Amino acid sequence: MAALTFPGFYRLALPLAAAMLLAGPVLAKAPKLPESVPVPELNQPGPTPEPEPADVPVPEPRPTNAPSGPSEPPATAPMPAEKPTQAEPPASAPGPPEKPPEEKKTLPDPRSASIPAGEMPEEELACRRRLKSLGVDFEEHKAEHDQEIGCSIPYPITLKTLGKSVAITPATELNCAMAEASARFVADVVQPVAKAEFSADLKSIGQASAFVCRPRHNGGKLSEHAFGNALDIATFTLSDGKKIEVGPTPPEKDAKFLNAVRKAACGPFKTVLGPGSDADHSLHFHFDLEPRRHGGTFCQ
Repeated sequence: MAALTFPGFYRLALPLAAAMLLAGPVLAKAPKLPESVPVPELNQPGPTPEPEPADVPVPEPRPTNAPSGPSEPPATAPMPAEKPTQAEPPASAPGPPEKPPEEKKTLPDPRSASIPAGEMPEEELACRRRLKSLGVDFEEHKAEHDQEIGCSIPYPITLKTLGKSVAITPATELNCAMAEASARFVADVVQPVAKAEFSADLKSIGQASAFVCRPRHNGGKLSEHAFGNALDIATFTLSDGKKIEVGPTPPEKDAKFLNAVRKAACGPFKTVLGPGSDADHSLHFHFDLEPRRHGGTFCQ
């Protein structure tokens, strides 16, 4: 090897110095490696990549005209069954069903079993003889009996008058005992009171009810009307044409007559009702012969 002379060294040093001056800024800008990162040795082998499995299928390339969005499921794909909707529980537990209100039943009355005998009893024959002596016009009526309700009047009569000169309108079906009591009351009480208060005779009585097959309005027992044992009187007509009506507020003179009749009726009749006793009797007097203990009366 030939010895390097100074002039030759100088020619080599100048280009080397120029190269170093140019590389300085570049090296200054290069990022520094962290001190903790070890620099691998050049001769150390790197990690060997795992080989891909040979049976992994390679996806086929998508055709160019396929839609870009997600593919829809086939039309025949089964849909999951919907969960049945559970019924909401009631706000409160249902209670036991209410019992229907019990209807009021009529109490048994021994008179409900009364039916006519083959021959009319002597007491019925005697009653009819007394009616004729009082001048009462009447006719025999066929027996009435309703087994389901209990109404019974085995020997009824149709009453046309309450004496020789006092009519009853319309004609009235009663048992003979009630007809006799009514005729005697008219002759002994009503006729004299009419004469004293109005100086006129009683000409007729307007009845509102007699025999009617029904229970009482408040239920329970049968009405006395169901046995032809009651008479309702609504009007009194005098010989001069004056009509006196039973009501809650009659004229003063009429009220005096009505009060006298009503008061005198308590005794000959066992029940006396009228205006003020209840709403059902606000427009008529109710007289009956209901049998009571010890012969007592009920008058209002």
